[in-house]
Amino acid sequence: MGDPLNPDFAEAVAGFATGVVVLTVRDGRDDLGTTVTSFMSVSLDPPMVLASVSTSSYLSEVLNRRPRWAATVLSSAQRALAGRFAAEGRPSARILLAAEPHHRGELSDALIPDTGASALECETRQTIEAGDHTLFVAEALSADYIDRDRKPLIRVNRRYLPV
Repeated sequence: MGDPLNPDFAEAVAGFATGVVVLTVRDGRDDLGTTVTSFMSVSLDPPMVLASVSTSSYLSEVLNRRPRWAATVLSSAQRALAGRFAAEGRPSARILLAAEPHHRGELSDALIPDTGASALECETRQTIEAGDHTLFVAEALSADYIDRDRKPLIRVNRRYLPV
């Protein structure tokens, strides 16, 4: 087993450029969300994605109870939104999106920012414990929207890149 606090590992993976996604889920009367950079497509038939969420987070607990959620691929203009959804002790997703155009997904009932590069509504099909994270493998039920004119927000070396 490797050292879980090995700074070389964290430094090595920080150099991998990733897109930035906000996951949102409705939990009864509340709405939760977080910024993730560990998100990927895993299958075209059926269309499936994978999102990695810290197992100790409240969001992980909610995603284990609520199988339907939304994933919004953020656009380069949404750097501030990514920061708000990544902040420790963040409030409800409704508060974080109060000043942003958004809507509820038809299939997930999750809040979806309107100005991303794209948004998917998903349903968890499998969860996998992986170290300190849980991997949520989900079927993409619908593409809520796709805007090819918006450039995606990219993160590498702990910084957002202008695209």
